[in-house]
Amino acid sequence: MRYAGRKSRALDALPASAGPANASISERPTPARKSFVSHHLSTSNPVGFTLIELLVVIAVIALLMALLVPVLRSAREQGQRAVCLSNLRQLTLAWVAYADDHDGKLVLGSAYSWVRSFSRNMRGWLDEAFRFPESRSAVVENPAKGALWPYVLDIDVYRCPHGRAGHFVTYAIVSAANGHTVAGTQRPDSGFQRLGKRVGSTVLRLTRLTDIISPGAAQRVVFIDMGQTPAHNDFYVHYLYPRWKSHSAPLIRHSDGTTLSMADGHVEYWKWKGRETVEMPRSLLPIGGRLTEFLRGSHEPQTEDGLYDLQRLQKATWGRLGY
Repeated sequence: MRYAGRKSRALDALPASAGPANASISERPTPARKSFVSHHLSTSNPVGFTLIELLVVIAVIALLMALLVPVLRSAREQGQRAVCLSNLRQLTLAWVAYADDHDGKLVLGSAYSWVRSFSRNMRGWLDEAFRFPESRSAVVENPAKGALWPYVLDIDVYRCPHGRAGHFVTYAIVSAANGHTVAGTQRPDSGFQRLGKRVGSTVLRLTRLTDIISPGAAQRVVFIDMGQTPAHNDFYVHYLYPRWKSHSAPLIRHSDGTTLSMADGHVEYWKWKGRETVEMPRSLLPIGGRLTEFLRGSHEPQTEDGLYDLQRLQKATWGRLGY
């Protein structure tokens, strides 16, 4: 009895999970199964990716990049375009304000130029500060910033964020808005005043706000984004001929299109319709130490869509076609 008592107390001291010593294998508790991750981490020879698995991962990443990069590029362009359109609107409102302050006379559209008008000198809307300066600080320090500077006191407004590197101004006034004289657009008897020729109710070369009659202000372009510093003072588009000017190439940096403003202050984005408008041969030449774009070869459109692009801009510039 003494021995049996000691045996009973020994059995009572065993853990409850141990079970009787003579229990069968099927009756013993099954140990918890290790997870897939812990199993592979605990092995001395971990299993790596196979070549096929690696190629699949790379293919998936490449596919995602192919989908995301164009989206990100498009979003960036739309943001830059929005800033560009805002800049054009501010410049055009300044253009109108200048005319209001000068008895309706338009600012000289030829950048970096001046003309003597009656008893005073007329400065161009831009001046030497923006003409291929060495640095941004050089623009800030130079007081010769043009006739519109008192109305727009921010040098960043004069440049599209998508403009060519090293150019601190990318906008130009079209020749018809008191810019350079273009063949067939000036009254022969106007002398140094260079008054615009009138065809019906359309004044070709505008020198006053009151010249804008037909078509109306919402259809006459003032500023256009060239994407670079104007090489010849303004954006030149022919009146008498169906061809582009070599130093005034149609801008294609805004998703194969350009931004521009109208005389009533509203702004627009034009995407070129013709592939030849976008694909015209171009050259980069050093002007003022900066690369500037020029057209090469023939500048006359050969397709219906290409001619449409040119004539659309000519009509908005001069109010009508001269051929």
